[in-house]
Amino acid sequence: MNFEGDNTIEREIVTIVARQVNREPSGIGLDSELAALGIESLDIVEIIFALEEKFGIEIPFEANAYGAFDLNTVGDVVASVTHLLKK
Repeated sequence: MNFEGDNTIEREIVTIVARQVNREPSGIGLDSELAALGIESLDIVEIIFALEEKFGIEIPFEANAYGAFDLNTVGDVVASVTHLLKK
């Protein structure tokens, strides 16, 4: 995935995800599946809170549960945050 000029957003999101799973950001790519990283529902909530704080956005409550955001990979998270930032 290429988000043209949003490398800072990608880097920040990868850092947040890496911090949540206690891994080095260099080992996490946009195609990394959240489930494969060991991220569970509580982790998703904590990641969402961190993203909201970092980027000053509001992610709808239970967005992933109702399909508003398809958060299966790190790239999906980047795409969703990028979409919200452009609103």
